[in-house]
Amino acid sequence: MTRQKNELFEWLKALAIAVILAAVIRYFLFAPIIVDGYSMMPTLQDKDRMLVNKIGYLIGNPNRFDIVVFHATEEKDYIKRIIGLPGDHIEYKDDILYINGQSYDEPYLVEYKKEVFDAPLTEPFEIKVPDGHLFVMGDNRRQSRDSRHIGPVSIDEVMGKTNMVYWPFADIRMVD
Repeated sequence: MTRQKNELFEWLKALAIAVILAAVIRYFLFAPIIVDGYSMMPTLQDKDRMLVNKIGYLIGNPNRFDIVVFHATEEKDYIKRIIGLPGDHIEYKDDILYINGQSYDEPYLVEYKKEVFDAPLTEPFEIKVPDGHLFVMGDNRRQSRDSRHIGPVSIDEVMGKTNMVYWPFADIRMVD
């Protein structure tokens, strides 16, 4: 009887440790997220499942063109691409991105730009990114609710960087 109690106790202890480890990993290191919508197409598809690296920005800073997850509202998280960093002057004209006066290529938009004939893919605008904020945009420029609509995003609202699709299984990949 004592041996059965010891074995049961060991199993319960192992289960408790596994649950605690899973919670620590889930809440402090990595979290799953599901892409909801088409704002990041063609880079990400609706219903792609991704991992969010929550510790990367605790030890480093966000980089231009990272794909990040942030709290857009109390109930909703968005996935977008960082276009502007704090203090940057962002301008779009003639479908070309200018950051602090320098033009930048956006290779993730090449296919979309080939398909657009009726107007620019990205409507012209100009903004200066406030300190402590990021300017984010979806890759599907015509169907994305992003910093052009909701304003610059506070760095404090960023959960982390994401660049790995793990589901659907046939589409496992790293994204840029």
